[in-house]
Amino acid sequence: MNAAEQLIRAYYAAFNAGDEAAFMALLSEDVVHDINQGEREIGKAAFAAFWARMTRCYKEMVIDLVVFTTPAGDRAAAEFMVHGEYLQDDEGLPPAHRQKYVLPAGAFFTIRNGKVVRISNYYNLPDWIAQVSV
Repeated sequence: MNAAEQLIRAYYAAFNAGDEAAFMALLSEDVVHDINQGEREIGKAAFAAFWARMTRCYKEMVIDLVVFTTPAGDRAAAEFMVHGEYLQDDEGLPPAHRQKYVLPAGAFFTIRNGKVVRISNYYNLPDWIAQVSV
């Protein structure tokens, strides 16, 4: 396993463990985060605010993780399944009633000096909405 794959696997291991300190340690100070069907946010502070909202509103686990990396180790992609529970209303989304969902997802990464400098997440938002609108 190369360094880029180790970094991405550590990223998702920290995510699954809910270990914010370990997770944030893997990000560059100027990390760029492209939120699925949303805005681009820049910087660790913005990512920390996103993390806080996510952990308040959702309990998620990434499983079946597959990681692809470039030979240079500067880019990576991940494909996985998200098993989640919608805990608390998130602004602009349906009401939360602890609905469970399973969603295929993917992410693209740029890596520099052993840190994630960009992450772009993708999943099917209409599918998620349909799953939690029961």
